[in-house]
Amino acid sequence: MMGLMGIGAAFALAAAGSAIGIGKAGMSAIGAWKKCYAQNKPAPFLLLTFVGAPFTQTIYGMILMNALKGAAGTADPGLILGAGLFGGIGIGLSAWFQGAAAAAAADAQVSTGKGFSNYLIVLGLIESVALFVMVFVMGIVG
Repeated sequence: MMGLMGIGAAFALAAAGSAIGIGKAGMSAIGAWKKCYAQNKPAPFLLLTFVGAPFTQTIYGMILMNALKGAAGTADPGLILGAGLFGGIGIGLSAWFQGAAAAAAADAQVSTGKGFSNYLIVLGLIESVALFVMVFVMGIVG
């Protein structure tokens, strides 16, 4: 049972972080679009790039979940539980903070019309944390 909880936790916690991050970035994008509409300026569609960025961590959680499920027959159930919990938390926090950075990026993009590539680099760095967590946790469970 412990191992099964870890398998579920890997996906659930990563997805929860994605939902929070997407929600945070989405609220900012909506506010930025409102600002554009109020000023009769075109609302940039590219803000959806920022809103969607935290979604990838849900995919990483699913990959980790499948890796844990594959190791469940041979690895210690406590190891699976810990890997799922801590891996899911790490991936989820990455998504949460990526959403916060994406919210700031959406506001900055609309305010200045500049810096899109720089904002994506910041989001990519935050994304790297989730990738490292996924890869190293998968390596621990074999």
